[in-house]
Amino acid sequence: MKTAITAQYQRTRMLTLIGTIITQFALGSVYTWSLFNGQLAHKLDAPISQVAFSFGLLSLGLAIASSLAGKLQERFGVRNVTIGAGVLMAVGFWLTAHADNLMMLYLSAGILVGLADGAGYLMTLSNCVKWFPERKGLISACSIGAYGLGSLGFKFICGALLTNYGLENTFMIWGVLAMTMIIVGALMMRDAPVQQASGNMQTQAKDYTLAQSVRLPQYWMLALMFLTACMSGLYVIGVAKDIGEGMVHLSTQTAANAVTIIAIANLSGRLILGVLSDKIARIRVISLAQIVSLVGMSILLFTRMNETSFFLSLACVAFSFGGTITVFPSLVSDFFGLNNLTKNYGLIYLGFGIGSVMGSLVASVFGGFTVTFSLIMTLLVISLVLSLSIRLPNRQNVSEPLLHN
Repeated sequence: MKTAITAQYQRTRMLTLIGTIITQFALGSVYTWSLFNGQLAHKLDAPISQVAFSFGLLSLGLAIASSLAGKLQERFGVRNVTIGAGVLMAVGFWLTAHADNLMMLYLSAGILVGLADGAGYLMTLSNCVKWFPERKGLISACSIGAYGLGSLGFKFICGALLTNYGLENTFMIWGVLAMTMIIVGALMMRDAPVQQASGNMQTQAKDYTLAQSVRLPQYWMLALMFLTACMSGLYVIGVAKDIGEGMVHLSTQTAANAVTIIAIANLSGRLILGVLSDKIARIRVISLAQIVSLVGMSILLFTRMNETSFFLSLACVAFSFGGTITVFPSLVSDFFGLNNLTKNYGLIYLGFGIGSVMGSLVASVFGGFTVTFSLIMTLLVISLVLSLSIRLPNRQNVSEPLLHN
């Protein structure tokens, strides 16, 4: 990257950053979903567990769409795909407002909203990171931090809407509001320029296509680390209140404070580890996050918890999870280059969808928390060994020319 950045280039990338933050804030609103489970269960006369399954589908749809967004961006550009994501999200919420059975809820709130969220999330994040190759960690922290703040901000917005306008109207207003923010953000974005390889052989060797990346062992080592982080974070966060009541014997009200602890720790992990990743090697930041998560899982698995140690364990896991998903886009670009980041990270990001259901699936098959915690602990140890031993790939690892596509 040239030392002297033109005023126009600087203005364009700053507008893209602002637009990305606005869009990510709106996309993050889907994580307020638990607010609606009770009223939807009453409306559809269905168990809450079946209603809540729609969010599992949403997470899976998000991961799948994220893995495909790179192809869409190549064909239509970041602005058009983001606008399309905003419109699809509004349609999904409108259909959710009119859903009168579980299958329609799964289709609208699960699949359509999930696909819309995923189409916008990873693509806009990756595009923004490409604009700031010298500050990748900080930009990831800003973008993913906005996504996390969106869930917090819309918790109050949707709560107020539910109180004043009812369930159906809330979904429709939410859809219009999110769509408007996403479109406004999209209109501020531009596709990042292709990063030109310098004469430095090391820089040139870092640009891998997806086809080349998947033939490297480093790709699957990173994929396992990411899957493990998502499985541990999403499972523990999802059942935190149940752990507090079942294992620590806290009151329902006290256990519910876990939501606040998790939100603070998650956001702290995104900001602290994201900024730190611009100061030291990013793979070392991932190792640090894994050690913090291991501390949290060890408390859950090996100690007789009280209220303080329970909240500490949640904070460790949430901090690690938030930091990992913030650092990983930049980490993938360190290994495989910036130009194909959306596609290279998109496939790895499927681990988010798999991780979102894997923990719950293991728990339901084997029963209880202990087996699931033990599996997560084992995977974390393996991941830590991998993060301490992995090395950047070199050009000789691939058999075809390194192309930008």
